[in-house]
Amino acid sequence: MNRFRQFDFFPAWGWLTSVLLLSFLVTGYARAEDGVSVTDDLGNVITLKHPAKRIIALAPHIVEVVYAVGSGDKLIGAVNYSDYPQAAKQIPRVGTYKSFSTEAILRLQPDLVLAWYSGNGPQRVAHIQALGIPVYFTEPRKLGDIGESMEKIGVLTGSDIARQERQKFDSTLAELAKTYSGREPVSVFYQVWNDPLQTLNGDHLISDVIRLCGGRNVFSTAQTLSPQVSVESVLRVNPQVIVASGMGEARPEWLDDWRRWPSLQAVSNEQLKFIPPDIIQRNTPRVLQGTQIMCKHLQAARDFYYP
Repeated sequence: MNRFRQFDFFPAWGWLTSVLLLSFLVTGYARAEDGVSVTDDLGNVITLKHPAKRIIALAPHIVEVVYAVGSGDKLIGAVNYSDYPQAAKQIPRVGTYKSFSTEAILRLQPDLVLAWYSGNGPQRVAHIQALGIPVYFTEPRKLGDIGESMEKIGVLTGSDIARQERQKFDSTLAELAKTYSGREPVSVFYQVWNDPLQTLNGDHLISDVIRLCGGRNVFSTAQTLSPQVSVESVLRVNPQVIVASGMGEARPEWLDDWRRWPSLQAVSNEQLKFIPPDIIQRNTPRVLQGTQIMCKHLQAARDFYYP
């Protein structure tokens, strides 16, 4: 989908206006004295008369991004489990990312709501839009989308450091890709949960992490973003590595349940790995920490399988 309208020529609006318009067409945002404008991840153009001062974020990862670009002091509302950085725990709650209160949001009088398309659901967010509150949708599916969101949210919030923070993110990302992406591929089963047994398909951002690290998601062709799979299907694809997340900082006990099937390559070759979910399943700058761990896990497996 082409996010931007095509222009055959620039009218005679003056040099400054032409530069601002060109900036918007190329980067998806523009700054002007009387306002800011960006294109969100759905292709919607969000225009504010001035940078937002009262922001509600409807997902924990969005809260973290707002803090990462130095605009955390403008957050007046968030959803449950918005716990990073520490200051985020003090933000008033408006519900969960799947069940938030439109009335609570309205009472807080935001001038911008930052929403997560696949998590919040467009129908739920539509009630907020109907009230005339500007809504910016995020839907990162690639690692590079995180850096882009950082810069755009920085524009909407008047951040002075967002572009610099994006450049740091992009630079680290490029170094990881240069180091690992061209190496011998290893097959990976990424396990989100055990009951039900759940994974992620090739459209999910974590699949982009696996690809960057030189891995291959064994369920990349699944039809849904977060499909449930059977033990039999995992045995059939026989991954070389199993990477689990779980709920917290501790390695989940259920990862070792795979030892019941010693015929699995990942089991017989001791390739059962863990990455804390907060640094791999939240679409924030911290995903680079999870990516570094993933790359190290897959490189260790690669060294074993292809000495």
